[in-house]
This record gives sequence, structure tokens and C-alpha cells, in this order.
Amino acid sequence: MKLTLGFSPCPNDTFIFDSLVNGRIDTGEIEFEPVLEDVQTLNQWATEGRLDVTKLSFPTLFNTSNIYRLLESGAALGKGVGPLLIAKRLVDLPDLAHCSVAIPGEGTTANFLLHHAFPEVGRRVPMLFSEIEDAVLRGDTDLGVIIHENRFTYQQKGLHKVADLGEVWEQRTGAAIPLGCIAVRRTLGYELSKTVEILIRESLIESFNRYPEISPYVQLHAQEMEESVMRQHIELYVNEFTTGLGQTGKEAIDTLARIYTDKIGGQRPDLWSAE
Repeated sequence: MKLTLGFSPCPNDTFIFDSLVNGRIDTGEIEFEPVLEDVQTLNQWATEGRLDVTKLSFPTLFNTSNIYRLLESGAALGKGVGPLLIAKRLVDLPDLAHCSVAIPGEGTTANFLLHHAFPEVGRRVPMLFSEIEDAVLRGDTDLGVIIHENRFTYQQKGLHKVADLGEVWEQRTGAAIPLGCIAVRRTLGYELSKTVEILIRESLIESFNRYPEISPYVQLHAQEMEESVMRQHIELYVNEFTTGLGQTGKEAIDTLARIYTDKIGGQRPDLWSAE
């Protein structure tokens, strides 16, 4: 059986899936066909159920929970991992109502955390996450919400942190920050989804066993990224919650689901049933 598998080219994702897609673990009768795209593209495709297994931002999972089932391995979740609101010059927070902000996609957790922290923001401009720093530097937008490796490099470009959106979340809720997850199309069935969950965990463990080595697969997709930034990226976003959500991780996700549906509207998704 061949399953399409969508994830981003960022080091945390390629680190997780390296062994799975490159034959370092036994996947039995399942063959995975990797599809590497930015997370907002994967979010958009999820509304169509285009991929069998895919990385998703949590708000998109909530909106497509009738199509996709959440897996308990492969997630990006933790404390101190949230997106940053940055600007070319320091901005007074009361001025945000008159500002434009570049966001890495409407369906991203980053966009929701911006809405959660500063609902008064005037205009949000969706764009590819890797283009946000340059858009702010050019003055195309007043501010930007950065994710992934950009949180390690923005200061080198002369940009300033206005707020840590994850820190705002943690202070208000006391919960870890659920950023992204791996999900399987429900039509594939519960048993197959649990098999995929186990294989992702085995792939991650295999990568951990070889760390601090960074494989050619991770380096290939990181392109021009410095090796020190790759390590920072992996060590921040790949943690104990990536191996298994546990009770703390599930409670953090439930907290986000509750606050999201309270703000956005709609029915709270059932994330944990086997149906």
C-alpha cells in the first residue's frame, strides 16, 4: 500500500521523517510517498483531503477533523516554541490597530496566536513564511509573524521582537503551545492510522539515535541554512511531545481547541475518538 505523506522541508520535519522515507526502518507493506510543501499549502490541501498523511496546523486540524484523525506522534508542541511578532522598528502595542502584519497563512497556529494576543490588529497579509522577514524589511508590511528557523535569524537582519506570541499564550493559559501535528485521512481506518503513528515514532527514535549527526536528507532540504541553525531548529521543535503527546500534550491541545472555537465559532472537534 502506498500512502502520500505531506510535511515541510524544515529541519524538524525532515529529521522526523528521514528514516521513514529513506528505508532506515521497516515499514512492512506500507510505502510512503513524500510530498514536501510549506505548512500553509498543506493546510489548504487538507480541506480537500488531498494527502493520506499530512502535517497540519492545529486550527486547520480543528476545521478538518471530519476528514483527518490526529496522530499522537510527530507533533510540534511545547513551551518557549511560539511564533514571534517582529518589526523593523519598535512599535507601541496600542498602535497595532493601524498596522499591517504579514502572517504565514490564515490557517496557521501562528495566525490564531496573533488573533489571541492582539485581536485589534488592523490588516493581516498572508504570505510564505520564508518571505516575511524581507517583506517587513522592505516596508511592505509594518510587522510580521515569524516561525521556524526565522526566529533564530531575524536579529541578524536588524529586526526587532515586538512580542512573543507563545509567551502571551503561556501566561494566559498555563498550557504548552500546540503548533502543528500529523494527521491521517479517516477513510483509511483507525487500525492503519495507529500503524502509521507507530512508524513515525520509530522513525523519530532512529533519528534521535544518530543525533547529533545531521543527515544529508535534512541538510539537502535546509538548503543554505547554517548547521548551527539546523540544530537549534531540531532541538527546539522536536521534543518529548513529538514522540508522544501524553496527558499534558492532550490537555494543551484541548485548551487550544476550546479557545479557538470560542473565538471563531463552530462546534468543538472530537479529536480523541476512534470513530
